[in-house]
Amino acid sequence: MTAFEQHSLHLWQGTVETRVEIAGAGPPLVFLHGPWGLVGDRDFLGLLAAGHRLYAPWHPGTTPGNPDAIHRLDDWLDLVVYCGELFDRLGLDEAALVGHSVGGLLACELAAAMPRLVTRLVLIDPLGLWREDLPVRNWMILPEDRRAAALFADPAGPAAARFFALPAAPAERVAAQAAFIWTQACTGKFVWPLPDKGLKKRIHRIAAPTLVLWGEADGIIAPAYAQDFAARIAGAQVATIANAGHLPQVEQPHETARLVREFLAGG
Repeated sequence: MTAFEQHSLHLWQGTVETRVEIAGAGPPLVFLHGPWGLVGDRDFLGLLAAGHRLYAPWHPGTTPGNPDAIHRLDDWLDLVVYCGELFDRLGLDEAALVGHSVGGLLACELAAAMPRLVTRLVLIDPLGLWREDLPVRNWMILPEDRRAAALFADPAGPAAARFFALPAAPAERVAAQAAFIWTQACTGKFVWPLPDKGLKKRIHRIAAPTLVLWGEADGIIAPAYAQDFAARIAGAQVATIANAGHLPQVEQPHETARLVREFLAGG
């Protein structure tokens, strides 16, 4: 198992505590997680750290094991500026970015705003929340115990119980979860500000070579969305990953890491 160093930084004029996990040696690589944090991505991070100096920041204010202990950044674009400050504190003049889910949207914003910083960009299931016509399919195909083990650090904990208490029908389940996330965002208890719908007007500014990785069994968003997303970025490539859907952690970590490493090496 890869050994990660954990560093605590205070940024945003000293008001926000951030944990950054660092491992490996080589060219710098930053991983930006989705709204569920780094808990489910351990295997994947260890694979990325082979051949790279990997930096994996927790969302600002998030304390590992206690996702409610946050200092809220109210605005999505504040988060972009905040990440610029974080990279400066880490001494990163340039780095490749890998973003998963909503972290992929943040990676896009950073690549558009800081083209000299981002050398290559990998987006894993970037979840375009500005789209209001995304079809919902039944992705709840795993047995509940396996879903709980995949989704939650503590499958018997309150987060898992809340998730399984959602409606059974996929469309109703997703709608209820979206309403829960919105409530958390409005009350300052959710770890991500809501993404800015203006990203679709800025995404064409991305100059870094880009790879969009998509789980072919995503189950939430139509597969054509990956092509639509990539079409907004000049020269972006799309690759699909077999037997992977959109869950809070990176699925099929070995295959995903292989594709990421090949792309970062110029393949």
